[in-house]
Amino acid sequence: MLRSDELQARLRARLKMRHLVMLCLIEQHGSLTRVAEHMATTQPAVTHALAELEAMFGAALFTRSVRGMAPTPLGKAALGRAQAMLQDLGHWARDMEAVGAGHAAHLQIGVIPFIPGRLLAAAIGRTRLQGRGITVTIHENTSNHLLAQLRAHALDCVVGRASPILSMDGLVHEVLYEQEPRLIAHRRLATRLGRGPLSWAELAQLDWVLGQRDTPMREQITDFFLRANVPPPAPLVESLSAKVIGELIAANERAVSIVPADIAEELARLAGVGVVAHRFGWTLPPVTLFRRAQESVRAADALFAQALREVCRAGG
Repeated sequence: MLRSDELQARLRARLKMRHLVMLCLIEQHGSLTRVAEHMATTQPAVTHALAELEAMFGAALFTRSVRGMAPTPLGKAALGRAQAMLQDLGHWARDMEAVGAGHAAHLQIGVIPFIPGRLLAAAIGRTRLQGRGITVTIHENTSNHLLAQLRAHALDCVVGRASPILSMDGLVHEVLYEQEPRLIAHRRLATRLGRGPLSWAELAQLDWVLGQRDTPMREQITDFFLRANVPPPAPLVESLSAKVIGELIAANERAVSIVPADIAEELARLAGVGVVAHRFGWTLPPVTLFRRAQESVRAADALFAQALREVCRAGG
C-alpha cells in the first residue's frame, strides 16, 4: 500500500468526478452493466474507469462474485470519502445559489424535535457575513440519526442532545444549555394534577404521548418510572413532532407527556395544553452543538455557532 503522501499526489493528479460517481453507483447496484446504463456509457468504459481508480490505490476496491460486486475493506473506506465529497459538492452548489441570490451562504442544519423554533429563528437571524444573511435547510430527526448524517457530510452541524449512548467518533461538541422537564396535559387534567403531589402510579394509567424509543429523553422518562417502582406506561402515541404531541394532548382529556420546559411553554401558547406546576428535580441531557472534528470551519458555520451560543445564553 502506498504512503499517504504518495497516494494524495496520485489522487490530485488523476482523480476525476466520474470516478466518485462510478464508485457510489457500483456500491448501489453491484453491477457494472447497470452502472454503465446510469452513466450513459458502455460497460468497457466503466471497467476501464474502475481499473484506473484501483491503480491509483494500488489494490482492489471490489470483489466480484455471482451475486455481484461487493466493496473490500479498502473499498468501504474509499466509498465513505467519495460519498462525503459528493455531498460537499451538493453543498457547494447550494452555497453558489445562495450567494447568487444575495445571501452569504447556505447551511444544512440537523435539529432534534424538542428545540424551540424561536431559538433557531433568532440564531439564523443573527448570522450575517459581510452584511448578508444565510439561507438554511433544517433536517429534523433523533440525535443518533442526525449525527450519522453529519459524519456523512450531509449536514454542516447538528443541534442535538448529548448522551453517553451516542458515539462521538469523528465529532466535536459543545454544550449550549440545559432543559428542565415539564409535565403537560389537557388543561382540565393539568389543573387537577397540579393540586397535590404527583402519583406515578396514577400517571402510569393515563394516555401517554411520547417521543421515539431509544432517545435520551425517552430513556430518562422510563428511568424515572422505574425509580418510583412503577412499570413505565406504554404510550398511546409515539411521535417526533412537538406540534403533534401538543395537538393530541389538547384534544384528549386523559393525555399527558413530559417535554422540555421551553417546549411546554410553546405548546401552551400554540396548542393550548396545560403545564403542571411540578419540578422533577432532574434535568434532561443538555442541548449540544455537534460538528465534525479535524475540519476547517467555514465563516458562515462559525458565525451561526456564535449566534446560537448568544441566543442560548440570553434564553432564546
